[in-house]
Amino acid sequence: MNSYDFKGRVAIVTGGGQGIGLTVANRIIDGGGRVAIWDIDQSLLDNLEDELHGDPGDVQKLAVDISDKTRVQDATQQALDHFGQIDVLINNAAIVGPNAPTWEYPDGAFEDVVRIGLIGTYYVCQSVVPHMIAANYGRIVNLSSVAGKEGNPGAPAYSSTKAAVLALTKSLGKELAGHNISVNAVTPAVAKTKMALSQDPEFLKMIVSKIPRGRMLELSEAASMICWLASEESSFTTGAVFDLSGGRATY
Repeated sequence: MNSYDFKGRVAIVTGGGQGIGLTVANRIIDGGGRVAIWDIDQSLLDNLEDELHGDPGDVQKLAVDISDKTRVQDATQQALDHFGQIDVLINNAAIVGPNAPTWEYPDGAFEDVVRIGLIGTYYVCQSVVPHMIAANYGRIVNLSSVAGKEGNPGAPAYSSTKAAVLALTKSLGKELAGHNISVNAVTPAVAKTKMALSQDPEFLKMIVSKIPRGRMLELSEAASMICWLASEESSFTTGAVFDLSGGRATY
């Protein structure tokens, strides 16, 4: 397994209490970095001790609803107060919502998916980016999805949200290109996360059947690409989208 150098770096990982977010947080810690883990679920944060790598001082755990702008701003300041800097941002937090065709999709559920996955991602970027500009350094990785490229039937809210995250990534990447800050996105196929596995079994079977590799994405595979994009070594590419779809996406 490749390792990446995060010595002297501080990362915020949203949705870091489990799944891809937690796996990325541990890879950053293994590389010598320190991490602020944000998650809306306090119980997940309370039970992370046995799953986290590194020393307790390397990690700050904060309960954050990223759809609440004030809470995002407060958590950003708490990270700065604790670590003194923010170098890396991994925007991983999202919800998938129910599975239903567009004309039957519940309005409230659609709004919830967009509020967390898109508006929340925007709030976090808006709060963290000025500190990166001041430091003339930053690495931002936004978690989109192959659903954002191709659309999944029965998942209009999630597909729409993840498509919008790609556009946000491209826009912000261009805005920050002159500040030694890169902004890139990854587009995973369905990965072995609790969120994915909680979906309707028939829906899950359908989306796995679309993957030429014939299987779900492993968390370690996602973390490897994300951590390279979050490292200092990834210094040129920005506003780009990196495929993690197992061959499903063709562009």
